[in-house]
Amino acid sequence: MGLHQRTETSGLISFLICAITGASGMALCVSALPASWMISRRQFVIASIIIAACGTISFIFGYARRSSSFNTHNRWIAILRRLVEILALATVYASTLFLTSFAILSMANNLMGTMFLEYIVAVCAGFSGVAGYVTFVQAELMDAKTLAGLLPLFVVAGVSVAGLTTDDPNWYTNNFSQLGDRTTFAARMFNSTLVLAGICIIIISYFAISELVTSYRQRQEWNQEQGPLHSSHIKHYKARLICLSVMLAFSGIAFIGIGTFRYTPHPILHNVFARGIVVVMGLLLLTLPWLAPQLSLAIYAAGYLAIAVCGFVLIQWLNGANTMTNVEALAGLVFLGWFIMFSRQIAAIEADRIAEQVLHADEEQSKTDLDTANIAETIPSSVEKNHRMHSRIAATQ
Repeated sequence: MGLHQRTETSGLISFLICAITGASGMALCVSALPASWMISRRQFVIASIIIAACGTISFIFGYARRSSSFNTHNRWIAILRRLVEILALATVYASTLFLTSFAILSMANNLMGTMFLEYIVAVCAGFSGVAGYVTFVQAELMDAKTLAGLLPLFVVAGVSVAGLTTDDPNWYTNNFSQLGDRTTFAARMFNSTLVLAGICIIIISYFAISELVTSYRQRQEWNQEQGPLHSSHIKHYKARLICLSVMLAFSGIAFIGIGTFRYTPHPILHNVFARGIVVVMGLLLLTLPWLAPQLSLAIYAAGYLAIAVCGFVLIQWLNGANTMTNVEALAGLVFLGWFIMFSRQIAAIEADRIAEQVLHADEEQSKTDLDTANIAETIPSSVEKNHRMHSRIAATQ
């Protein structure tokens, strides 16, 4: 079987194991927990934790299985890096699965009512199985594009859950900060979503920068083999990457700061992070052609268009024709959309790099085979020439 077929087979096995584990765990909790935990919201929390645990453990097994860290020369460094990657990615998947599961369970409960709790064990089993299958398959075929696709999913899920469960029905008339400016479950859900979103942005940025460095170094090595005329050196490349890394990291830190420091007890810090992310993202989109010249013109144009649209809506709000909530929602969606485009560009660069590696290896093998064939042809001709020379010398004597 090939890689994809083996991955699908392993994913189905993970589905069965996680489904059985989810059903057993939820049934045990329903029978063992006290009556105070039998209300719908707490049961949904338990089910979401079980689903997230099954999916995360499945991902860890899938991602660690494809690791070749034990076969490298600097084994302990490679193992440490792999452990950090697994921990970071597991955090992304655990938070995504928890928030998405809780959002779906809450919406289904609103549609079906109290009758939905009768199926909570079966639902938990099904969701756990799907989570185990999806995460295992994605772990085997992980790339930046897959990872970035998770970001808007759990951000929208977390904000939706917070909006559905808040006790302030008019929060949207002010801004999103009001949704998290309390100590209720909805406010904690909203603030936790922002913190986890910031962590995800930092993690995805790490993989993106690593891929840009890897592809650039590979291109430089191959160009040096071809000679100085084929050089594609980018001036101040290290400084550009440092600036890009700092801006992406600060955008993630800003999300973490907004979720950590609520407006009421920490108005200054909250506003610093909330307004700081606008400044940083504006600078990032404006200077992206200089920071990352390997990207296509389309993503630069998309960044300028995003700035223009957000600027137009901001002017409307200043003139009283729009609400701050709409401005923040649009800016957040635009940023997430641009970040997905950026990550897909990185994934495309990675795919092209792998294809170039295969092509380069084939060319090197063809050159080796051609040199071997030339040597094989040269040896008989040399022997024949020597034989003729000895025959002439013998005839002369």
